[in-house]
Amino acid sequence: MIQKIASLLLLFLILQSCTHAQNFDKAKLDSFFVALNTKDQNMGSIAIAVNGGLVYQNAIGYSQVNKELKTPATIETKYRIGSITKMFTATMIFQLIDESKLSFDTPLSTYFPQLPNARKITIREMLQHRSGLHNFTSDSLYATYMTSSKSEAEMTAIFAGQKSDFEPDTKAAYSNTNFVLLGYIIEKLTGKPYAEELKKRVTSKIGLTETYYSTKANWSKNVAYSYNYTGQWTQMPKTDMSIPGGAGAIISTPADLVKFINALFDGKLISPASLEQMKTMRDNLGMGMLATPFYDKKGYGHTGGIDGFYSLLMYFPEERVAIAYTSNGTRYSYIDVVRGALSIYFNRPFTIPEFKTITLKTTDLDQYLGKYSCPTFPLKIVITKRNAMLFEQADGQGAYPLEAQGDNKFTFAPTNATFQFDPAKKTFTVIQNGVTHLFTKID
Repeated sequence: MIQKIASLLLLFLILQSCTHAQNFDKAKLDSFFVALNTKDQNMGSIAIAVNGGLVYQNAIGYSQVNKELKTPATIETKYRIGSITKMFTATMIFQLIDESKLSFDTPLSTYFPQLPNARKITIREMLQHRSGLHNFTSDSLYATYMTSSKSEAEMTAIFAGQKSDFEPDTKAAYSNTNFVLLGYIIEKLTGKPYAEELKKRVTSKIGLTETYYSTKANWSKNVAYSYNYTGQWTQMPKTDMSIPGGAGAIISTPADLVKFINALFDGKLISPASLEQMKTMRDNLGMGMLATPFYDKKGYGHTGGIDGFYSLLMYFPEERVAIAYTSNGTRYSYIDVVRGALSIYFNRPFTIPEFKTITLKTTDLDQYLGKYSCPTFPLKIVITKRNAMLFEQADGQGAYPLEAQGDNKFTFAPTNATFQFDPAKKTFTVIQNGVTHLFTKID
């Protein structure tokens, strides 16, 4: 009798969850993506899963734009997922720890004694971004080699030539260097390439058919290219994926991503104890995982960004809801796309934006042009224009278009950055993620 009651209760909970999944306003969610698409606000693909089953998928924009030839994106289109790769790398590191082939206290010097503070840095600190290793993608020289193939020896030589930002475990600072090295460590421990271990340990294990470690050799027509919007979608340069490696070289689809994070939280990839370690936040950073709350709901996942690709993967354990969005063209922030989709799914108030465009004359932009510096920011920024669009370019980095918002305000949606100009004072203020920097014109 008790077993029968328990079974009925379980059935009720499953039906209740399924009913919720079926009751969300799908038509409104469709309308949101129609608006994003018709107004050229975003290009990308989304998947939402409940209890491991897909309840919504959509794709907007183009996977490739070549002059007048445009290839529409579909739900099968694959995208570079950038730093979501770190969740896969961390998962494999935890598997090796579960297998007693590695420990949290293993020093970096075991594998790379030539790196700064290698004897003091542990696997734990690398997973938590507490190693102090300089983030190589923030270095001004990064842009000079990002499109060239690099070997492990070449990359570790670059890392060895960069000073540590701080002593290990004294604070946290996000660094791609940590996870490139963790990817190499997986290869050293297993004796197999990262791509083979990814297939063996994750993708084949849980049936991810559209997820793989990217190389030039396995590029396919169904993989999207990334774009900036400069009055039209213009293709971005491609980082050679030998460089980001275990920090950002995986290609996937939203459907595969939600399947991955469901399997991770269902205990199909690592032990419950390891998952708890992965989820535990210290200075807002977990071990290959970030806290991704949505109002009162507690979520976990990761974001990704590389070459104009932006992505977000989230999982809400209590609701058993997973969402993934991958974008290859962003004017309206990809984070706001996910926030809007979740608002509609969870029946929160949400008004679909009108996406009004402010058009300026090219002469209107002259008052903003010049080189600017800031005492609290390490790089100088040059403001230029092309036709009737403003661009910002930091030292050693690419030029990125800014969207006019009126009243001397411009935005760069992919990174949620707002540029507020004061032409009379020859300054502008950058506001990003609650941090403010004041820049003054020097040339």
